[in-house]
Amino acid sequence: MKKSNLALAATFSTLIAVGGALVSTPAMAAGKEKCYGVAAAGQNDCATKTSSCAGTSKVDNQGDAFLAVPEGLCAKLGGGSLEPKKA
Repeated sequence: MKKSNLALAATFSTLIAVGGALVSTPAMAAGKEKCYGVAAAGQNDCATKTSSCAGTSKVDNQGDAFLAVPEGLCAKLGGGSLEPKKA
């Protein structure tokens, strides 16, 4: 394989690896953070371990359901956490 083809193949492999990582992580807007345990039932922003998509949390303040909130707000919300809570 020529050097130029080898470099192109390496670049392509890197782009695929990075693209795969980007797809597997939900997009968060700049200046936002995931705040777990504060969403009302049916008002979560993304899938959880027990529900398949946004808006499907079963109970208020479900520990693995989050809302995207402005940075710094989660700490001010009673019961909010930057990490998923254990059930």
